[in-house]
Amino acid sequence: MRRPSCCHYGRVDDSTDQVPAEPSRHRGAEQQMIDRLWDFGNPAASEERFREAADDDGNSAHLRAVMTTQLARALGIQGRVDEALAVLESVAADVPAGDGGADAAELRARVAIERGRLAASAGRPADAVPELTRGVREAALAGSTFLVLDALHMLALNDAGHEEEWAAEGFDVLDGVRDARLRRWGVALHNNLGWTMHDAGRAEAALTHFEQAVEAADRYGTAEQRHVARWSVARCLRSLGRTDEALALQRELAAARPEDPYVQAELAALTEAPPTIEP
Repeated sequence: MRRPSCCHYGRVDDSTDQVPAEPSRHRGAEQQMIDRLWDFGNPAASEERFREAADDDGNSAHLRAVMTTQLARALGIQGRVDEALAVLESVAADVPAGDGGADAAELRARVAIERGRLAASAGRPADAVPELTRGVREAALAGSTFLVLDALHMLALNDAGHEEEWAAEGFDVLDGVRDARLRRWGVALHNNLGWTMHDAGRAEAALTHFEQAVEAADRYGTAEQRHVARWSVARCLRSLGRTDEALALQRELAAARPEDPYVQAELAALTEAPPTIEP
């Protein structure tokens, strides 16, 4: 989950939790292991866990490589971009450039997605988009719906002018799956598209997607996603002038998380008190 420096939570990334995965749809055991090892609030601790898993001779060579891509992601979140890129290069060097079967395609997809994430975090969408597009292609070759959705949600965040097209592709993919862990991608896709529309002045259309993000979060998401999805609905209601509804929802959120600065900023804006975060 990313937090912005401005007045709204901004875009939602998929956050991990232990939701049973369906192995026939994606590598369920792999993803469950990744979910257990990740703590996005503590990337340094996650780094150590992924490093240990990547070095564990009890894991298969393929699983060690998968864990190494997540080690790179943990390094990137800490701002250690050069280290992260070097780690990804070490994985890429051992993967066949073409074909090589589903395992090789999955690793190529993971490397491309993490390179794209690093470029996006560095504010270089022009570099991120080709990597993420490659990630979609390789993930499809691998038969990994999870990674296809990961790459599509990142493209919908970073390919300016094409956000709705990439999100629509993601929704099409989601229409064909029932796995709860995969369905959770609907939270990020709807919430992020909502912000794209909101920031373009299309608040009515944005509200529809924010509400769909709440529905997906309630069914498949984490507690953090449920909170942010409701905050986004309330923020959009304020943009639409529906301040009484927005205030009631922000007060509910404040009762659950009284120290949340984004909720407090909205309460201040709605009650005309001095805001704590720049609007």
